[in-house]
Amino acid sequence: MADINPRIQQEFTASPGADSLFGLADAPAAVRYVASFAMTAFATVVAAGVDSQVAIPNISLIFVVPVIIGAVGLGLGPSLFSAILGALAYNFFLTEPRYTLIVDEPANVWAIGLLFFVGLVVSGVAFTSRRRAIEAALLRRQERMLQNYSRDVAAIDNAKAIVSITCHMLAALFQVPVVILVLDGKRVSVEKAGNVEPQEAEIEAAQSSLAAGHVVRAGVYPALTSRFDFWPVKTTAGGPRAVIGLAFNPDERPATPSTFVDVVGRFLALALDRQHFRHARP
Repeated sequence: MADINPRIQQEFTASPGADSLFGLADAPAAVRYVASFAMTAFATVVAAGVDSQVAIPNISLIFVVPVIIGAVGLGLGPSLFSAILGALAYNFFLTEPRYTLIVDEPANVWAIGLLFFVGLVVSGVAFTSRRRAIEAALLRRQERMLQNYSRDVAAIDNAKAIVSITCHMLAALFQVPVVILVLDGKRVSVEKAGNVEPQEAEIEAAQSSLAAGHVVRAGVYPALTSRFDFWPVKTTAGGPRAVIGLAFNPDERPATPSTFVDVVGRFLALALDRQHFRHARP
């Protein structure tokens, strides 16, 4: 049991976007925009150097490269920033008259406008593809955690340990504080993961969820002051009852957390029922 919770946490430690460009995906916005500016500046130097040696009709396409890299590794904002900078740099350094934003030839106006439009399209497509890849990686990681959790729960022969591993697995799965209340007769035990201590009103909201048999959301009657969303765990009558609470940030609440919580709740219910019937036999 000692190595279960750290292993669960380790499986989720690596963010799906951790392999992004130089690890800058989670960097402050200012750092990502500076990186975007640096890449566009480098592309400008390369384009100006090549243009001074040989005339290439599609030299403007070099400015699309920072846009793609920015969308994949830095985010949509820096990528759009690269698209704007690329169009301005191409106009300033590579179109006549040079070193001014004035454009004499209509063909160059179209070239600059087309470069900017291509940058916008490429930026949107690359960013969307990156986001979908991250979501797919996250889903695979969550499924793997559920598989490992089900195997670990089946191997544990201790109700308290089962509740503990469930609590820590949910905390690692959603990256939020979690509490699990287990009611066995008149005895109430609380298992928690995270730095949020459940208050009396939240315990009452958990008991209300258990009594009603449906989800009670934080900030909604009757849990107006609760920070936790509570899900009742449907165990066999006569055995211990449990309720799962997750303290989501209101601005970062998943769209459908019940999908995974319900699965975990069923595993927890089966494990608690197994322990109850095992110890209830004469």
